[in-house]
Amino acid sequence: MQVLKFGGTSVGCAENIEKVTQIVSDALNKDKTAVVASALGGITDKLIEIGNMAAYPELKGKEGQHQYELLITELENRHKNIIEEVIPVDYRRTLNESIEELFSDLRNICNGIFKLKELSFNTLDLVMSFGELLSTKIIATKFSSIGINCRWVDSRELIKTYFAISQNIVDRDKTYSNIRDYFNNSTGKLFVLPGFIASDENGRTTTLGRGGSDYTASLIAAGARARILEIWTDVNGMMTADPRIVPEAKTIEHISYKEALELSHFGAKVVYPPTIQPVVQIGIPISVKNTLVPASPGTLIESNPPESENNIKGISGSDKLAILSMEGSGMVGIPGYSSRFFDILTKNEINIILITQASSVHTMLVAIDEKDAAKAKKAVDEFFAYEIRLGKIEPLVVEKGFSIISLVGDNMKNQSGASGRMFEALGRIGITIRAIAQGSSERNVSAVIKTEDMNEAVKAIHNEFFACTNGVINLFIAGYGNVGKELVNIIGERHNSILQTKNVDVRICGVCNSRKMIFNKNGINPSIIANVLEQGEPSDIYTFANNIEIMNRNDTVFVDCTSNTSVAGLYADILSKSCHIVTANKISNSSGYHIYEKMRKAAVAKRVKFIYNTNVGAALPIIGTLQQMIASGDKIETIEAMVSGSLNFIFSEYCNTEYEKKPFYKIVQEAAELGYTEPDPRTDLAGTDVLRKAVILAREIGYKTEQNEVIMEKFLPDECEKGSVESFYRQMEKYENYFNDLRQNAMEEGVKLRYVAVIENGNVTIGLKKIGKEHPFYNLDGTDASVTIKSKLYVSPVMICGAGAGGRITAGGVFGGILSII
Repeated sequence: MQVLKFGGTSVGCAENIEKVTQIVSDALNKDKTAVVASALGGITDKLIEIGNMAAYPELKGKEGQHQYELLITELENRHKNIIEEVIPVDYRRTLNESIEELFSDLRNICNGIFKLKELSFNTLDLVMSFGELLSTKIIATKFSSIGINCRWVDSRELIKTYFAISQNIVDRDKTYSNIRDYFNNSTGKLFVLPGFIASDENGRTTTLGRGGSDYTASLIAAGARARILEIWTDVNGMMTADPRIVPEAKTIEHISYKEALELSHFGAKVVYPPTIQPVVQIGIPISVKNTLVPASPGTLIESNPPESENNIKGISGSDKLAILSMEGSGMVGIPGYSSRFFDILTKNEINIILITQASSVHTMLVAIDEKDAAKAKKAVDEFFAYEIRLGKIEPLVVEKGFSIISLVGDNMKNQSGASGRMFEALGRIGITIRAIAQGSSERNVSAVIKTEDMNEAVKAIHNEFFACTNGVINLFIAGYGNVGKELVNIIGERHNSILQTKNVDVRICGVCNSRKMIFNKNGINPSIIANVLEQGEPSDIYTFANNIEIMNRNDTVFVDCTSNTSVAGLYADILSKSCHIVTANKISNSSGYHIYEKMRKAAVAKRVKFIYNTNVGAALPIIGTLQQMIASGDKIETIEAMVSGSLNFIFSEYCNTEYEKKPFYKIVQEAAELGYTEPDPRTDLAGTDVLRKAVILAREIGYKTEQNEVIMEKFLPDECEKGSVESFYRQMEKYENYFNDLRQNAMEEGVKLRYVAVIENGNVTIGLKKIGKEHPFYNLDGTDASVTIKSKLYVSPVMICGAGAGGRITAGGVFGGILSII
């Protein structure tokens, strides 16, 4: 025999009931089957509301006495609508009569409650029981309508309870005897039973509390010695973490009873430990599956699951916790304080979730539900009032806003390095641990942390223990101009070749330009971004940045392909949200030194990467080479840098004899159209771009250089820097003779014009220089950029040269930075 339990979501609508029908039909090919079902989704809460409304109508004002009647009618209509959708016409009459009779009984009960103005514990149980009675009547009729011989069984005849310790407790002996006798003497193959409900020795309806339908199914399975208990719900089984926090969480296909109970105790809601205890005790396997995706393998919970490479099964957490700290020097060496402390909490029905105690016995700390904090404080302080007055112990300290995160796996004590890896993962993202505990079962290591850090902690630990062989990088790209478009093209073109060889999957989860922005946490196809972006929502860089955190993606990278000051100003905040940054924007690294330091401190604190290799020389390995030289202990003495590929292109073309008749401003326009210059070419011609790059290089080798400290010789007339871009070209036409003189003088002297930055002894100078044939910069052509580095170890300078401008080249450098994240 097998027992299949379906929760409220699984039977919440006509479509899902059809799926349940198919699942059960398939299951009948294997074995005799008992189906236990919950009430339709949300019905139990509505019934509780109806009962309270009938008892206390004044809470709803003058019309209060009619409100519960309206709610009952709404529930009746909902059930009848489902009947019309799933039950053939020929089977509706008898079912509708049965449903109408149940609702008539419910109305009579509620009318009695209304007249008495009283809602007792037993009466509320009776009101709540109607949910499961109604749903299972519909389900049983559905099976009959498709030709399956089905028996509806009243669970109240089988499951017996007695009242003790303020709750209904199942009489296991009577219950198992009833179940065994019934199923042994029944010849049918399919039985449908309402979950959650039972009856006491007087025949009164009782309920089984939280997870009551699971409990019903577990009792039926245990009493009938079923082969398996299947719990059908709306998730794929037990997961390695909450998929709402970690979208990459995996289904745990095999897990032991004890591991499942540990995960459930610390927050995993798929199974509720007390309700599955009957089957656990006698070793019946539990399969947790998804009604909406029945082909998914789900999770099999059993005594001895198959061994797996990773003995760590999952991560779970509980929030809304309070920490109680009991301290005092009078506790040292005096027995009994712990037992008295725990005893007073127990007497006040306060559940302890976690315990840890200092080895000095000077401090005890326990975690409890936050809602019990005030009651615990009052009870403990009153109980220990005498010791508090004598100064032996301090008044109980209560701290709220905590969560427990637990790493679960069999035999955790022997999992070499597991605890260390967990705490290291938390440390890398700067999360402070308030308390640590390892369960005596050796199946969990738990840490108490601030609730505000919970999601980041779960993601970090999950990534540590369950990261895929192929890493996933989630990109949020700001800027869809020359560089941004080329970056998207590179990702699209190389998806099959480069990304596979790098063992990394790059997803574009967000893109924005100055007008529009789009998001998709599962990734946007690069080939459609150009069209989709135009249909996006209005762009706002602050909203765009906030969405990075809201979407909760692991290994998130903010990619800045703009030259926008506002975007650069967000870097420190983005880094502090544990998000990597790869940027082609030079503004942030060349702004005030305090901003430069703030970004690096944020990156170190959150252990994320801040990559800006394309800030100088596009894709040339200039910054990386400097960092490597300094890391090896070398000292940089002099840098000579011709780092504006756009200016080199402009002056190379202008001084070329073939272009003698071409005006200077025309060559500038050509460079801008080819994407070699910044969006505003004056950034290049006024030396602003080189100034920023020079400041960045100076800071890379240890100088706290500010822009206003740089000695800068401009060649662009001041008048040309004013007004719009269009007026800029008109102004340059007026200065054509000035530019012609520059060219003519250079040609007569046999030199070439190069805009060069020199960094030496903490000083930075920039200017247009005449370069002779003996200089390594003389033969540079086109958009080439070059840097010569003289150091303590390299007396003969190291020279790096190559293409230093262009959207495609810069995008390639950005893409290389992205791949270096994993």
